[in-house]
Amino acid sequence: MLPSWLNSKKNQAIDLETKEIKHHILNEFINAIPKENEEEIYFGCGCFWGAEKGFWKLPGVKTTAVGYAGGKTENPNYREVCSGNSQHAEVVRVLWNKNQIDLSDLLKMFWECHDPTQGNRQGNDLGSQYRSAIFTTNSNQNKIAFNSRDEYQSLLKEKGFGKITTEISSNHTFYYAEKYHQQYLAKPGSRPYCSAMPTNISLGNFKGSKFKLAPKIWEHFNWEETHCVLRSTNSPII
Repeated sequence: MLPSWLNSKKNQAIDLETKEIKHHILNEFINAIPKENEEEIYFGCGCFWGAEKGFWKLPGVKTTAVGYAGGKTENPNYREVCSGNSQHAEVVRVLWNKNQIDLSDLLKMFWECHDPTQGNRQGNDLGSQYRSAIFTTNSNQNKIAFNSRDEYQSLLKEKGFGKITTEISSNHTFYYAEKYHQQYLAKPGSRPYCSAMPTNISLGNFKGSKFKLAPKIWEHFNWEETHCVLRSTNSPII
């Protein structure tokens, strides 16, 4: 077992190495800093492999990355997160162009691509790292996220689902996951896997929503089909 100080330096090295790579599909650095008319947010939807693919396909998303947030351990590695001891969730960092896609569209993808009522679980994946979460980066995101949650809760209740367990909070440190996890499903030899269990309930307008994507964009996702994201192409939707 590595001494704690050495393990910490090892994790920092992984973090720095990961940030210096470009997105396997979008060809933008995965740690790109938001420019004017751009924002970032972090979504936890179960296993981050499938979740990331859903977001990078949306028009207006500049780059994505997978990592860990919402826990207490600094510079966690995958093993520590999977143990549950770090208390981090597997999340997707999404950086988007506000002129092309709205936060409302991203929240639509978030709520529809998994089951937000399962607590520390998504499908067959069990553990706090698989919990549903939205980690925001400003107060407006926080307000819009809660508004969307309230609307989706009403829709779920009508269909017999239970209470949404999604954690919505801000000011969390994001740690990039190891390099091999980044855009995992787009890489040759990857194991096609996604634990998400969509409810097949669509999110419509809600207080503060300003959808920008055309309805036809969502025709590329059929949540009634098992593991829809795995069956779709890796290319962004045009």
